[in-house]
Amino acid sequence: MKITYLGHAALGIEVDGKYLIVDPYISANPKAAHINIQNLKADFILVTHAHGDHVLDVEAIAKNTGALIVSNAEIADYYAKKGFNSHGMNHGGSWNFDFGTVKYVNAIHSSAFPDGTYGGNPGGFVLESEHKNIYIAGDTALTYDMKLIPLRTTLDLAILPIGSNYTMDVDDAITASDFVECDKILGYHYDTFGYIEIDHAEAKKKFFDAGKDLMLLPIGDSIDL
Repeated sequence: MKITYLGHAALGIEVDGKYLIVDPYISANPKAAHINIQNLKADFILVTHAHGDHVLDVEAIAKNTGALIVSNAEIADYYAKKGFNSHGMNHGGSWNFDFGTVKYVNAIHSSAFPDGTYGGNPGGFVLESEHKNIYIAGDTALTYDMKLIPLRTTLDLAILPIGSNYTMDVDDAITASDFVECDKILGYHYDTFGYIEIDHAEAKKKFFDAGKDLMLLPIGDSIDL
């Protein structure tokens, strides 16, 4: 499994020959100006919630690739009415796709499209492939529901928001990593806007002191699990 950080909360995931894009907010992000969405491969687009900084490029990428949009029922229906292929889920539900299993899990946040349309309840995803399992938290506060994840899935990586103001901060993300029982963390949802800028060195030290590995990837860089 190869995971590429595309800036803010956007990810590219390559698993078992399939390409996934998560929460694409790229074309309006000046920090990701070197990423051309027309060059992105996508068989699936996973959307955690409907805010503009997570759905901005969904339609453009879906039009270019024909990707299946996977999200909660309201978001999936929103795109289906626009003619896009979509698969709706809800909290606690799982579905077996041809790259692995996706479970839609709880997140504490809000969710509305930029045009004001209700975006359903926000969530995160647990992806289980043949060899590796990851948790994509989406935008969320720290929640005890995270403790449910390791009861079913042993994670190889947890992708957690760390920018504070709109989501968890670094300290809560450390607790979240305890809850999901995963010491390998990819941080995201930080630095894009002034409200969520972080001290990288301090964040990494806090995780290190807690016996954990926090990765803060340059935009466009990848890791292999």
